Amino acid sequence: MEHEEAKPKYDGRTEYTRGTLSESDLRSDPFEQFAVWLETAAVSQMDEPTAMTLATSTLDGVPSARILLIDEYGPAGFTFYTNYESRKSRELDSNPQAAAVFFWPHLERQVRVEGIIEKLSSEASDTYYRKRPFRSQLGAWASKQGATIDSRRVLDDRMETLQEQYAPGHVPRPPHWGGYRLVPRSFEFWQGRAHRLNDRFLYDKDEKGQWQSCRLAP
Repeated sequence: MEHEEAKPKYDGRTEYTRGTLSESDLRSDPFEQFAVWLETAAVSQMDEPTAMTLATSTLDGVPSARILLIDEYGPAGFTFYTNYESRKSRELDSNPQAAAVFFWPHLERQVRVEGIIEKLSSEASDTYYRKRPFRSQLGAWASKQGATIDSRRVLDDRMETLQEQYAPGHVPRPPHWGGYRLVPRSFEFWQGRAHRLNDRFLYDKDEKGQWQSCRLAP
């Protein structure tokens, strides 16, 4: 009896046909180009358009990555907030080189960013922390991010204790929680195209600190 050839359960060969990206489409400043694409993603009502995958590594090159949300972006860079005792923070403190990817699959677009991480000032972290919802403020105290816990009940008990300890509007920022900024040295904008002949444009700074762009082969 002849055996039938095994077939994959999922054939992910989707043709990308939803858009194009040409030189005439590009803004001269990559932050402006990013703003245009992020606004398009936001108005399309997709979930979490500001989500990015942040890749870090140890000094000896062991990588790790996770998805988090940016809170602000602009000419200074992309800011995010986290626990300073987490794995990513430990890696960023010892090796401030990082890379990030924004992926908007329904638009068939992604943006890659590479750069240096800067720690935000205590004042900047305090300002952002005060804007967070009450229970999110408590959560920053309750969770020892990345630490082993016995059960979910550990977190629930900590939250109950914290709600008894603090009133809304009177929760201090934990010393182990605050912000970072990813300061880009390069951007890549990727638009999916048919037959995998995707449009890719790279932005780098020249010797004068001005952004220059070029097309990359897919």
